[in-house]
Formats: sequence, C-alpha cells, structure tokens
Amino acid sequence: MSETQTPETHEFQAEVRQLLDLMIHSLYGNRDIFLRELISNAADAADRLRFEALQDDTLFEDDPEPRVQIAVDKNARTITITDNGIGMNRADVMDNLGTIARSGTRRFLDALTGDQKQDAQLIGQFGVGFYSAFIVADRVVVHTRRAGEPAENGVRWESDGRGEYALQSVSRQARGTAITLHLGEDQDEFLEPQRLRQIVRRYSDHIALPIELLGEDDAPETVNQASALWMRPKRELEDSDYEQFYQQLTFDPEKPLTWMHNSVEGNQAYTSLLYIPAQRPFDLFEPESSHGLRLYVRRVFIMEDKENRLLPRYLRFVRGVVDSDDLPLNVSREILQHNRLIDRIRGASTKRVLDALARLAEDDPQAYGRFWSAFGTVLKEGPVEDPGNAEKIAGLLRFHSTHDETGPNVSLADYVGRMQSGQKAIYYLTGEGLAAVRNSPHLEVFRKRGIEVLLLAEPIDEWLVAHLSEYDGTPLRSAGKGELDLDELPEAEADEKADETPDASVQALIDRLGETLGERVSAVRSSTRLTDSPACIVVGEHEFGLNMQRMLEAAGHDLPAQKPVLEINPTHPLITRLAGDESASLADWGALLLEQSILMDGGRLDDPAAFVRRMNRLLD
Repeated sequence: MSETQTPETHEFQAEVRQLLDLMIHSLYGNRDIFLRELISNAADAADRLRFEALQDDTLFEDDPEPRVQIAVDKNARTITITDNGIGMNRADVMDNLGTIARSGTRRFLDALTGDQKQDAQLIGQFGVGFYSAFIVADRVVVHTRRAGEPAENGVRWESDGRGEYALQSVSRQARGTAITLHLGEDQDEFLEPQRLRQIVRRYSDHIALPIELLGEDDAPETVNQASALWMRPKRELEDSDYEQFYQQLTFDPEKPLTWMHNSVEGNQAYTSLLYIPAQRPFDLFEPESSHGLRLYVRRVFIMEDKENRLLPRYLRFVRGVVDSDDLPLNVSREILQHNRLIDRIRGASTKRVLDALARLAEDDPQAYGRFWSAFGTVLKEGPVEDPGNAEKIAGLLRFHSTHDETGPNVSLADYVGRMQSGQKAIYYLTGEGLAAVRNSPHLEVFRKRGIEVLLLAEPIDEWLVAHLSEYDGTPLRSAGKGELDLDELPEAEADEKADETPDASVQALIDRLGETLGERVSAVRSSTRLTDSPACIVVGEHEFGLNMQRMLEAAGHDLPAQKPVLEINPTHPLITRLAGDESASLADWGALLLEQSILMDGGRLDDPAAFVRRMNRLLD
C-alpha cells in the first residue's frame, strides 16, 4: 500500500470535539467492548456487501468469503482489525468517521424502502461504536476501499481523538477496512492473544462470520463459533443441542427442566430461548442479581439483564438469551432504554414461562416438584409484583395442607376440588415454622369438621396472602383472624351443633379475665374455633398477624399498637374449673392463658422471666 496524496487535516464537527473526550473516558463501563464494537461494525460491512452483491456479484471481486481478522504486533504495540466487507470511499469516510452519532449502516437502511428493507433486516445498526477504539488507543489509523472501486481509490484516515483527523488517498488492493489501534501505555493486556480470545468469545462468539486471530506466523485461528443456536430453526435442533447450549451458557452441570424457544417476526422481530433450571443458584436471594437473561442485538452480546427489564424479578431464576433485531440502546450500547418493544418482550416472555410451568406441572408432576423445591419461594413473590398475572401464578403455587402431610404439593385447584358442600372459602393459616402452624390451636375446629386448611410457614407467605384475596372466584380466608362463624363451616357427620352461648359461670369468668388483663388485650370472648386447647389469641380480620408484625418490626417499621383478642374454650376442663373457683388468682391465670397463647402462635414474650415465675407459682 503506497500513499498517493499529501494528507489533508480536517476538524471534527463542533459536537465531536465536545463529546469525544466524554465518550472515551466516561461513556463506556469497561474497556473490553472496543473489540466488540469494531467486530460488530465489520460484521455490518459484510452484511452490506452480501446485500448489494445480490444485484452486482462483481462486488465480491476475487474474495467471496466474508471474515474478520485480528492481528497483534507486540513490538509496535498495535492491534489491527481487518474485514473484507463493503468498505468506504472518501465521501463515506468523511461522513461516517468525521461526525459523531452517525452510522453508514443507519443511513443505508433509511434509504431502503419496501421489500428491500425487509430483505436487509439482518444488517446491523450501532451508531458510534467506532469511537470506542479511543478507549484503549492513543492513535487510530484506518485504511479502507469500497468494493467495486479501483485500488487507487483507497483512503487513509488517522486521528488521535483530540479534535482533528487526517485524510488522504492511498492505493489499496484489498476491499474492505483495516483499523489499526496504537495502544496507550496502560493497555498491554490487549496485546495478549488469550485476552483477545476471551473478549471475542464473550461478546462476538455468535456473529455469523468467522473471526480469525492471526498467530506469529500469520496462520489464522478461528476463535468464534460463527453461529447462534437460538437463530436456527427448532426442527433442526435435538434436545441434546439445547441441553449442551444451556450448560455452556450457565455452567450448570444439571440438565434444565424445560425450555422455550420462540421467534417473533414483524417490524420489531426478536428471538428468545429461555430455560427453567433444575437447581437453585447460590445467589438467588441476594439483593443484587449477579446474572440475568443475556441480551443480544443481531447476535452481538450486549449485557446481562441484571435489572430484570426483560423478565420480572419473581422469574429471576430463568436463564437464557433474547436476541432482537432493533432494541433501543443508548449511545454506548451498554444501557437498555425503555420503550414499548421492551414491554412487549417482557410480557410475552413472562407468559411463555408461566405457560411452560403450567405444562410441566400437568405433564410431569415429579419434575415440577423439583422446580417448586428450588424456586417456589421466589414464585410466591409473583402475585405481589405482577397483579395482572396473579391468577395464573396462583394456579402454580403449592402448599402444605392438613389434608396431605407429605410435602408442599397441594395446589389451589386441588383444594377447591376437595371443598365440602356449602364451604364458602379457601382457609389458610400462617405462622413461623411448619411445626408451629401444623399444631396451632386455630386448626382444631377445622380438623373436627374435616375441613382442609393450607399451612403457610414461610415469611413470604404473609405478603402472598395479603395480595392474593381469591382464586377462581373463591375467597381466601385466614383461619386465625377475626371471629369464626360456624354457620360458614360445614358440619361434620353426626356432629351436633354446639350451643355458642357460654353458661353464666363461664361468661362471668370471661368478664373477670377481661378486667384482669386490661390493656393487654382488646377483648376476651368465648371461642368457636377451639376443641382441645384452653385458649388462643386472634387478631382482627384486617390486622397484621404476629408473624407479620415481627417481620415488619425487624425491618425497622413503626407499627400502630395492636391488641389481640383472647378466645377462651368454654368446654375445656381448665376453664370450667377456673369458672367454678372464685378464689383462683385470675391475675396469674389470665396472664398465663394469654402468654401461652402467644407462644403457641409463634410469638415472643416481652418478659419471659415473669412468665416463668408465674408458672412456678401456679405449680406450687
């Protein structure tokens, strides 16, 4: 290549001088992406060449196979990225490298209409990616020639990124573009071939043309796969292909439970390949996600969606890729901008995941059991975060139940299918720990009458039932809140309806206990929910339960004062004995009944030592 003209010096446009320094030093989050940007531009140039050659195949000249080559010269401290794509002439160079936020590919697409635009949908558009070269380079030199033009129409462009560039005509035999980066003093890591391999495989592994790294003897080594599995038709793929790609993507040794591979065509096309893992990652409950769906634009890796813009947070266990033809990225391509396409992808992907889980639950309950064990707690966040899909998510939930003690495998549909004639609600009970809930005195009348109760023992369950008020038209009702109307509960066989009015002596005891306990309770009343225990505490229908109160207080929330109701079992021997013994120390007995009820409900006592002393006095 020989220079044929004295270089001309040109100034960048005024906005370039103002913005170039900001772009180089502030716009990009990490330096690695300079190679991603330059390879993407090279791939765009190859796509443009293929498209224009449909009408004029002489543009291929004697080199019909597109490729990108990367060469390193450690002595000169340079990296050269060369492509044999469409190339540029002098006017193209001034337009595309002399201005900012301008792309030859964008202008090319804007000039197309009708069928041409549809045919050219694979051609990328990435704005100012070329200028990312100055992140690592003190000086950048570009040699280029447009395909189909004579060798003497080659162009040399050079700049140090400080406001000016030099331009001259040169002779260049090969079509396409070679960009030489003269690296800065602290950029030695990019002179190592292994470092460049890592960057290519992270960002550009799936670009549909070979990327070759030239060795010391100039022997080319292809360092990318040059294909994207998710862009291949499903009919060409076997299960083993999907499983192998999943393991490459996640490094998870376990096979995924299922996957969803979909392509959406139209003006805003995208492809998604989503996986449901079989085991929980260690960081599933970390406040800051360390992974998300991998976002590609035209097979070029952009970022991991750690901010859950492509899927809601309650589906953060889903792994996979989304590849869009035209997602709105900011000028650095590192920040995803919000628009209707993002909403469309998010909504469609959410629906696909929930539908896939519903199919898995129906077709393979054992596999769904594995999913629930790993991710059920996370899925319970769904009705809180995504009210629009609350009913669909509710159908996927699984619970412990008084009907089945083998595990959390009872669905709301199962419960509704077993409801007794005349039963008006789905009953549940929350608490701290499964054992405490399963043995709660609130369940006694339900067990006696054979009515199933769902047992909710995880912290998230309190939030779940606060936002899930019904399922398929049937309300959810707490078995431990509010007054229990026995008329709403089906009677057990041969169960005579008890007289709900306590006798005079028990009523007198209730009144005395109310006076004794004073401000510690809001009321003392006869219970319709107890059959075996002497007493229990109950909060109002719309008040926080003790478990929820503890969680909110632990999170630093100031709660309004809530006083529970103490319910007394009028038929329990302890209560009947106290009712008939006017000499009994009701101050101690009332406090004891209240405090043991708090403990049975999973609560904590304000003064455990006083409780112990009181117990000792009564046992003496």
